[in-house]
Amino acid sequence: MLYYLFEYLDKTLDVPGTGVFQYITFRSALALMLSLLISTVYGKKIITILKNKQVGETVRELGLTGQNQKAGTPTMGGLIIIIATLIPVLLLTKLNNIYIILLIITTIWMGTIGFIDDYIKIFKKDKEGLKGIFKVIGQVGLGLIVGSVLYFHPGVLVREKSLKPVTFNQTESSISSPAKEMKSTITTIPFMKNNELDYAKILEPFTEDYQKWAWLIFIPIVIFIITAVSNGANLTDGIDGLAAGTSAISVLALGIFTFISGNIILSSYLNVMYIPNSGEMTVFVSAFAGALVGFLWYNSYPASVFMGDTGSLTIGGIIAVLAISVRKEMLLPILCAIFFAESASVIIQVFYFKYTKKRFGEGRRIFLMAPLHHHYQKKGYHESKIVTRFWIVTILLAIVAIVTLKLR
Repeated sequence: MLYYLFEYLDKTLDVPGTGVFQYITFRSALALMLSLLISTVYGKKIITILKNKQVGETVRELGLTGQNQKAGTPTMGGLIIIIATLIPVLLLTKLNNIYIILLIITTIWMGTIGFIDDYIKIFKKDKEGLKGIFKVIGQVGLGLIVGSVLYFHPGVLVREKSLKPVTFNQTESSISSPAKEMKSTITTIPFMKNNELDYAKILEPFTEDYQKWAWLIFIPIVIFIITAVSNGANLTDGIDGLAAGTSAISVLALGIFTFISGNIILSSYLNVMYIPNSGEMTVFVSAFAGALVGFLWYNSYPASVFMGDTGSLTIGGIIAVLAISVRKEMLLPILCAIFFAESASVIIQVFYFKYTKKRFGEGRRIFLMAPLHHHYQKKGYHESKIVTRFWIVTILLAIVAIVTLKLR
């Protein structure tokens, strides 16, 4: 909203200084500061409201050190992240940008699913919360919306990569004419020189008109990614500061990709896929990262509030949509390695337990407890040490992901 006000002041009334709002970098910095301010200052008030409403965490007895002290800690703190993200986004972004619209829908959609789950756990006294099938239906529904929009919407385009990367002394006009913007299902393969994969070509052996049916491949892939990443974030949210901290690091790395992908000069210089209008997502990323860091003010050990599924499902959904939108979804196993490790530990544990029970008559376990962070807790590591080390791993992997811009 403020963006359009300052655009009017600049272009119509020619007010000095108002043109600075046209710069993504300025609005991103402002969004970061504003979201950080909202989450830290007003986060305390939201926590007080949650306490007054007796929105306390019901802790299962898992035999973990310090577990009982967490009982009664306010949950649904993901509302802090959502509010602190959406306010700067509504104020500072171009609200007619299709990528921003998708991200707002994702935030509200996944936040609603998580809120319903937390509500059932707390107020209906059902520890299981929302049935798993309904969560999956919600995730699939969002994936269907996101995949359909990214495939069919006329504003979602990519520009063919130039054969010769440009230099910084070239202007935008000098590099905008040779390549054309087009609808495409191509994505980026990290660490490869000719690093583009067209999902549509998966259908090439079956039909000559494979481009026409590319949505049959693209949309299910989007659904799978959103479901996998949101569930991974949900499983990671098990100890103080883990999900919020690792997510903030991953999101900031994705912000670099959104900025470069939306900048014709930088994308051409680095010889990466240019995606028109995607740079606007950098403002959203900044607001989201600020909200996550601000939430850590209260969620770091010992936590004053938990994000609940309201936050964790939202975080996973947003990260997935950001990566898909800039065609960097194949970097998610690197950027979100902690999410995938947590998910894999649960899958392996359950599969091995069922396999050994069927073969030997008793279930056996690979990990002391799943998800993975509980395994380390069982081994005697303090949760703050586990969280810090997981953060360090995420930072290292985020650097690896960024390095893929040049390392091929």
